[in-house]
Amino acid sequence: MKGKTEGVQKLWNRYKYVVLVILIGAVLLLLPDGGKAEQALPQTEALGAEKQDLQKEMEEILGNISGVGQVQVLLTVDSDGERQLAQNNELRYSGPVASPEDYSRRSEVVLTNEGSGEEAVVIRRVYPRYRGALVVCQGGDRADVKLAVTEAVAALTGLASDRITVAKWQ
Repeated sequence: MKGKTEGVQKLWNRYKYVVLVILIGAVLLLLPDGGKAEQALPQTEALGAEKQDLQKEMEEILGNISGVGQVQVLLTVDSDGERQLAQNNELRYSGPVASPEDYSRRSEVVLTNEGSGEEAVVIRRVYPRYRGALVVCQGGDRADVKLAVTEAVAALTGLASDRITVAKWQ
C-alpha cells in the first residue's frame, strides 16, 4: 500500500504543472467568448446596427425582383468588421533623446463637426465578412426566383452561392 502511495506521489510531483495547465485551459474554454465578453468595443454596436440596416435594404431591394414577393433576410457574420479612427498622438519626454528620464504619451480621437454634433474621423474601414445568408420569400419555391435572389445576395455580400439559402415563405 505504501508503494502505491509513493508511486502516485512521484507521478503527481512529476506532472502537477501539466495537470494545472490543462485545468486552467479547460476553465478558459468554458468561459463565454474566452473571457472577453466584457471587453466589447463601443463601435461594435454601431457595426451591428449597420448589419441590420443592410438586411433591411436587401429586403427592400430583393422585394422588387419579379416573383419574390414578401421577403426577410438574415445574415450571419464571421467578423463584424472594424473601423480605425484618426488619432492625435503626442509624446513628451525630458532628458536626452537616447535615454529619456521621463516621458508621457497622450492620444485623442480626431473629431469633426458634422451638422448636429461631432463625429470621429474614420481613416480605415474593414467591412464585415459574412458567413451565410438565409432569404425567406413568397416565391422561394420557384427556381428562377431562387437563382435571381442567390445572385443578388452574392453580389451584395460577396458570399458564394453555396452559403446562401432561399426558402419559401409559409
